[in-house]
Amino acid sequence: MSEIAGQTGLRAGATAVVNESYSFACMRCGHGWEQSYEIEHHTDAAGHEFVLYVADGKVVPSPLSKPECHNCDSHVVRIMRPGRVASARDAAHRPSRVPPPAGPVEAPSAGPGSAGEEREHHHWHLSDLLHPFQRKAS
Repeated sequence: MSEIAGQTGLRAGATAVVNESYSFACMRCGHGWEQSYEIEHHTDAAGHEFVLYVADGKVVPSPLSKPECHNCDSHVVRIMRPGRVASARDAAHRPSRVPPPAGPVEAPSAGPGSAGEEREHHHWHLSDLLHPFQRKAS
C-alpha cells in the first residue's frame, strides 16, 4: 500500500514522504472510489512528529480517521487495498459468458422406413425389458 519516496520534492519541513493509495466503498449508497495520498512526515518546533495527508496537491484529513462518501456524505465507508474498486468496475463491464439454453436433445433419425423409425414406434412392455434376465427352465 505504501512506497517511501526519496528526499526530492518534499514540502518545507517534511522529513519524508510516503505514497499510499486506498479504495473506498460506501456501505450506504454503494459508491466506490480510489484515492492516492502523499503522506508527509513533519516535526514541529517542540519536537513532536505529525503527518499531513496530501491528495491532488491539497492537504486533506486522514482518510483513516473518518472517511466520508463523496456521493451521500455518509461516514459508513469501508477502506480497502488499492485496485479493489477498479477491479470490481472492470468485472462489471466485462462481457459475461452466457451458457447455451438447456432443453431436450433430439437424436438424429435414420430416415423414413428404417429400423430406427420402428424402434421409435415400438411400445415397450415390462416383460420385454426383463427378457434378457429371464432363465429358461431346463
